[in-house]
Order: sequence, then structure tokens, then C-alpha cells
Amino acid sequence: MMTDPIADMLTRIRNAALARHDRVTLPSSNVKRAVAELLKNEGFVTEVRTEDAKPQPLLTIVLKYGRDRKCAIDGVKRVSRPGRRVYVRHDKIPPVLHGLGVAILSTSHGVMTDKDARRNKLGGELLCEVW
Repeated sequence: MMTDPIADMLTRIRNAALARHDRVTLPSSNVKRAVAELLKNEGFVTEVRTEDAKPQPLLTIVLKYGRDRKCAIDGVKRVSRPGRRVYVRHDKIPPVLHGLGVAILSTSHGVMTDKDARRNKLGGELLCEVW
């Protein structure tokens, strides 16, 4: 049994980027899929696919590389953990690298970026930061 599936997902992405792998395959869930779609929309990954498999569907994330095989993801940090949940109000959401990175929040209206949460005046659980 895995206690923190979001941290596992972020660690797999970080390790694959450091090893210069093209893609990452991991067990799928609704929250993982939503986080991966946000990473795709923000330009950190190229493609997100869900594949039916037994006993659980698989999520495949294709990483994005630039010149000299430099990954678009420089760093990933898990903020809220099962042992220490971090909740923020919409006006207290911290900027990531002065706006160069993105924070991902779980709000009452779904998983969204820090910019969308500020725009909609929604606070929530600060899941992770990506830069």
C-alpha cells in the first residue's frame, strides 16, 4: 500500500527527467491524471495518455526536452504531505520562482494552477510546485 501516490508520481517524473527517459508510466488515478494534464497545459510535458490495463489503468507521461536534451522540468517539490497538510487562501498562494514556476492546488472546483486559483479567488491544498 502506497501512502502518498502524488509524491510517488512526482518522484518518478523527477527520476525519469534526470535519467533522460522519454516517458514515464505509472498507475493512474483521477488526481494524478489532473496533475499531469496541468503539467501538459503549462508546457512541462508533451503528452499524457491513459491506457487500460489490469488490475489498474496506467498513466503514460511523455517528457519534454529542449536543446542538449535539457528537460523542461528543472525541479519538483511536494508541499502538502499526508503527515503535514498545507492549505492556503487565494491571497496567500506563494509564487514559484517569482512566477517562472507553477504551484498546483487541489480546490473545491478541482485541481488547478496557482494562477487560476488566484483568478477565481479559490484557496485549497497546495499539492506541489514545479519549475
